[in-house]
Amino acid sequence: MERKITSLQIDKIFAALRENYIIYAPKVSNHGVVRYSEIRSESEVVFDKKSDFSPKEVIYPVVQTALYFADGACTEHKPIDKKIIILARSCDLHAFERLDTIFLKNGDHEDALYATMREKVKFFLLECPGFENCFCVSMGTNKTANYSVALRHTPEGYLAQVQDDTFKSLFSDLASSTFVPEFISENKKTVELPNIASDKIPYIHNLDFWQEHTKDCSSCGSCNMVCGTCSCFDTIDVIYHETSKSGERRRIWASCMQVPFDQMAGGHSVRNNPGDRMRFKVMHKIYDFKTRFKNNDMCVGCGRCEDRCPAEISFTEAIKHLKDALDKGGAS
Repeated sequence: MERKITSLQIDKIFAALRENYIIYAPKVSNHGVVRYSEIRSESEVVFDKKSDFSPKEVIYPVVQTALYFADGACTEHKPIDKKIIILARSCDLHAFERLDTIFLKNGDHEDALYATMREKVKFFLLECPGFENCFCVSMGTNKTANYSVALRHTPEGYLAQVQDDTFKSLFSDLASSTFVPEFISENKKTVELPNIASDKIPYIHNLDFWQEHTKDCSSCGSCNMVCGTCSCFDTIDVIYHETSKSGERRRIWASCMQVPFDQMAGGHSVRNNPGDRMRFKVMHKIYDFKTRFKNNDMCVGCGRCEDRCPAEISFTEAIKHLKDALDKGGAS
């Protein structure tokens, strides 16, 4: 079902949806940052800029309460009752697929916190014009068919393609169109992934160029915080006051680029400097995830890590250096 929609009509549709859904979209925050937040009007949606943060925090927030405890008894945290609609671009829809793999298909049990939120979500695809530092085409994430509704913002209003029967009644009385969403076919930035043979891992581990990042990287972890596929977290217990037996268990995002991430009992660290941590991150994004799950690469090419890095460290340049080193080292 393809439809033409005026701005007034889309707001009426959003109003009807809000009876059962919370709608999230890229929106300018009070601090001028484009972040995924609840919207009540189409005028709040930012179409011409890449969001500074990933939409993953809608269902996998930075800080998340798992349970409450009091006097030896535990109570699960209850999530919101309403369902969720997320307006997102193709690369971010692919990023959710990577998170689904980590949280729902990684072992014998699903992650209950993630699963409870994920089952509430429907996706509305936003067409993407392409932005600085994006390399989604290289990662094969520039196209997707996994959405309920696709939207194109135009000067006259919107064009919509409705795939999900859940929403067709809301659009049925609107003017017909021949709209088919278009996907970007070329980025300004490209990257060619190296073909990594397992017997080359020791060689990769000892490459000198990783240590170039030690002098530049401050281990702030900003790249992880904006990444749509980073999923690591710490778990902490918070008591409500010093002598309290009541409190809550929370999970909080963790960052492989920060010093405490791999610190073990006794203070030993597996990776001792930013260069080692950069090697771990790069390999996880373009080798480890794909090898373990026989799936796609973890990185979706959104480019937010490069947008956000205060030292202007380039993730794509790290991949290129790795490929060059492997080519010179005789990788298969």
